[in-house]
Amino acid sequence: MLNVYLSGEIHTDWRDRIIAGAKGLDIAFSGPVTDHAASDDCGGVILGTEDSKYWHDHKGAMVNAIRTRKGLSESDIVVVRFGDKYKQWNAAFDAGYAAALGKSLIVLQPPEHDHALKEVNAAALAVAREPEQVVDILRYVLDGTLPG
Repeated sequence: MLNVYLSGEIHTDWRDRIIAGAKGLDIAFSGPVTDHAASDDCGGVILGTEDSKYWHDHKGAMVNAIRTRKGLSESDIVVVRFGDKYKQWNAAFDAGYAAALGKSLIVLQPPEHDHALKEVNAAALAVAREPEQVVDILRYVLDGTLPG
């Protein structure tokens, strides 16, 4: 079984497209909590509220880091998606962390991000433009077959 961690942008259906495309392959997918409010508020809800937004965010980041570190460390492949809507600093951090762990890294991003992500892309083993390309890579890794 291949363990694949899906990191990054949470505002489009890219995860669903990869999971649906990989149906039938021996892959277990994991990733961060993609409910934005739950992810932002987990620290305050679990550990107690904070008056300062900084400490509220800090608590949430620490609790989320437990899940992220576990998922990254247990993965065989890490896919990091950079989308158009927001700057995904956390995705860049996850990509760097995965690279430092020696994980196989696939970056999923549009061509207009090539320059901004040149260092991240240099650490990746593949840079895909569409989720379906990620599925094709995963299928190739598992059984050596090409698309089509």
